[in-house]
Amino acid sequence: MGLHISFELNDEDLEHFRLIMIQARNAAARKSPEEIVATATRLMQEICTLRAPGFIAERMQKLQLMIRMISDIDWRLAHDESGRILNALAYFGEPDDLIPDEIPGLGLLDDAIMIELVMRELQHEIEAYEEFCGFREQKPERVSAELETMRTELQSRMRTRRQRDLLTNAETAARLLD
Repeated sequence: MGLHISFELNDEDLEHFRLIMIQARNAAARKSPEEIVATATRLMQEICTLRAPGFIAERMQKLQLMIRMISDIDWRLAHDESGRILNALAYFGEPDDLIPDEIPGLGLLDDAIMIELVMRELQHEIEAYEEFCGFREQKPERVSAELETMRTELQSRMRTRRQRDLLTNAETAARLLD
């Protein structure tokens, strides 16, 4: 039988994670987008060999989705939007994160928490990308014009929803990736 553990991060906790994300983003500023993606990909591969606990493995699948999103040639995000995803991936390339990854069972807990926070920040981007992938998979023979039209529509909707959330979100200053 499994054990269910839940906890709540208060505003102070979230601020701590935001500061860690800023540090990671600053450190990654010296790296190319390709280096950031390669480092996050390498982390994914290492975690697969560690047989990470289920709650970690589930979040790592979300990290894999972000890597695919930034690498997908058909999706092509605008520079500032791809920057948000690269900012998220930058954390996972930091060797000195909050909990050393080598600690069995717990070492990737901070990574899982950060993935969860990042997924909330990138909710609209991820929803749009997943819908795009579903559209593309329905008929793999689609011509590029159809994909381009769908990409444009989904990214426009994504931007509208993100903007709406920013306008209604009183906690805008605590955003992780902006």
